[in-house]
Amino acid sequence: MSGFHGLFIPGPTNMPFPIRQAMDIPLEDQRSPDFPAFTLPLFRDLKKAFKTEKGQVFLFPASGTGGWEAAITNTLSPGDKVLVAVFGQFSHLWADLCRRHGLIVDVIETEWGEGAPVEIYEQRLREDSAHEIKAVLVCHNETATGVTSDVAGVRRALDAAGHPALLLVDGVSSIASIDFRMDEWGVDIAVSGSQKGFMLPTGLAIVAVSPKALEAGLSAKCPRCFFDFADMIRTNKDGYFPYTPATTLMRGLRASLDLLFAEGLDNVFERHRRVAEGARRAVAAWGLTLCAKEPRWHSNTVTAICVPKGFNSDDVVKTAYHRYRMSLGVGLSKVAGRVFRIGHIGAINELMLLQALAGCEMALRDVGVDVAPGSGVAAAQEYFRETAPRMALAKAA
Repeated sequence: MSGFHGLFIPGPTNMPFPIRQAMDIPLEDQRSPDFPAFTLPLFRDLKKAFKTEKGQVFLFPASGTGGWEAAITNTLSPGDKVLVAVFGQFSHLWADLCRRHGLIVDVIETEWGEGAPVEIYEQRLREDSAHEIKAVLVCHNETATGVTSDVAGVRRALDAAGHPALLLVDGVSSIASIDFRMDEWGVDIAVSGSQKGFMLPTGLAIVAVSPKALEAGLSAKCPRCFFDFADMIRTNKDGYFPYTPATTLMRGLRASLDLLFAEGLDNVFERHRRVAEGARRAVAAWGLTLCAKEPRWHSNTVTAICVPKGFNSDDVVKTAYHRYRMSLGVGLSKVAGRVFRIGHIGAINELMLLQALAGCEMALRDVGVDVAPGSGVAAAQEYFRETAPRMALAKAA
């Protein structure tokens, strides 16, 4: 069939042509004398994406889950206690990974649709006068529910309690799409993945690590080999890796950073905000509700939409896929069958979102949900028209 399949899941995301072209090259010698001329500037520029000058960035051939494991095993020991709020599938999975490594996991059970409860974090940290909690884990952007949390607020909670625990952040679906400030927010480890805001195929865990976290690694006893920071440090300093790196993906990552910096990170964040707000305006016009309970939790990379009672959100997703060649995100775990998700992360713009909204409207109507045809699309269109960047309007004139 002609045309492209519409990909509107929270990851993998759409891949721009310059990134595809950058990866369409012969395989190369990762131990060649001139390889560091490519890798060393790449390491330096990756720090800009995390907004860190103090931290060190590591590239592992893995997904974001591998990044979680790297963060845990390089800083903690079996029997250490970690504090984590669980408010979606991915915060749940990170907590589960910690348990499998023999850590004691103190879970703050939070309603799905809300974000990290900063006040409860602070309360638990104040109560921990013996400083048994060694790390605080936060999922910055929970794609299962379309919720973004206040990482800076969690840092303030740590500081207010005078607690020395490490701050470890899952930024897989936020970094390079939603404002993230590693140094300013006092984040000790930030985990991301190639298949989200970096607009690449799955296959790279991108992990930024503070000096404090590197220091913790000197006494950490969790077993590690593939994800050992020390092995990376020894070889990365000269531009090499302890094992064969994903060179093709790294070439794509170079092109990704070039695109992000050419647009400007703040402009990237604003573009994601505008596109996400268009999606939210559409949901309101349909008469439906978001899984995110309050505006302060709204994610700018994924919108999770509740279907009315009596309907199964999986039917919407399947209809969109089979009838209209468009992929939407299904509901996961506790919200399975109750929500479907529009991913608007990475290489996304207003017209692409309008395509997704039109497909959603047709699929919703096909399964019997009473939405007015064109209502969501029109609401998003008007919002985009009213908020079109002045520079673009000036050029058009």
